[in-house]
Amino acid sequence: MAITLNDQDKLTLQTAAHGAVYLMAYAAVAHSPHRAATNGSFALYSATGQVGHVLAEKPKGMKLNGKSTAEIADEVLPALTAAMELLKKQDLAEADNFRSTVAVAVEAAAQTRNAQPSPALAEMARKITQAVDAA
Repeated sequence: MAITLNDQDKLTLQTAAHGAVYLMAYAAVAHSPHRAATNGSFALYSATGQVGHVLAEKPKGMKLNGKSTAEIADEVLPALTAAMELLKKQDLAEADNFRSTVAVAVEAAAQTRNAQPSPALAEMARKITQAVDAA
């Protein structure tokens, strides 16, 4: 089933997904923020379905402005919940696709040279998952 997304809906999905990776990169500052951003971005660009098409588009108007992790989280975490609510109203399969895409991107961003992600990465992943599941 094809879903109908206007430009604002697409921007919400893009802000949510790319913002989640951005937050993970911020949390990875003690390890490798570039690696976190790269791994998470690759995961987003491997998405399929309509979510994959939206995430592959160049975001028009996406601004993750913030001078701190808290300011960025104030923008991204509500966008994650809003994206899920939007998709659930139109197509549960695409909502599940978005949820799993974000989960894979967060997991990929959390990959460090150590076996375990840092406590900061683990906590940010928990907050992102909580925001996605709030819908």
